Amino acid sequence: MGLSFHYSGVIANPQLLPELIEEVRDIAGTYNWKFNVFDQEFPDNCCGKDHYNQNIYGISFTPPGCETIPICFLSNGRMSSLPHLMFFGKTEDQPESDSLYMLSVKTQYADVETHQLIIKIFRHLKEKYLTDFKLMDEGKYWETNDLELLRINFEKNLAIINSFFSALETIPMLPNESIEDYFARMLKFIKDSKGM
Repeated sequence: MGLSFHYSGVIANPQLLPELIEEVRDIAGTYNWKFNVFDQEFPDNCCGKDHYNQNIYGISFTPPGCETIPICFLSNGRMSSLPHLMFFGKTEDQPESDSLYMLSVKTQYADVETHQLIIKIFRHLKEKYLTDFKLMDEGKYWETNDLELLRINFEKNLAIINSFFSALETIPMLPNESIEDYFARMLKFIKDSKGM
């Protein structure tokens, strides 16, 4: 729950990884965001392959009120993250292995301006360093560049979250009611009260 964006991609030129890391480190430093640098050079002739080693290459950073944003890759050059590698890196199951390469970041508790800045950073990185890059922004700023629409989507998500927590406080669970039935009843109440 909460406004997020989802992305995937591939590094366009593996030799540019140190430059990408340095540029993102400079941005994080400018805004006093915490960052973490991983391996800075890919092994020879690994990018573009199906297989990968167990290392992470790149950098991650954490703006205030936001989840950590990985600009990280596996040795095959595809974007991933350390948690994704740990959870999905050894799976043989196709839907789970697809999750290895789809990253998501929640920005709900950051502000609109931070979300906007993050999307602008991704626009720049896409043009300079990434290929096959896709980003789906629940705030719709990536798709529209419309700051007012982003504000509206932030407010809408905040109202839903507040309604949910309010419902948790005011709607008690009934005796012998399953958790699934309780949440279904609560969500129906929220939907009915908001006229959705």
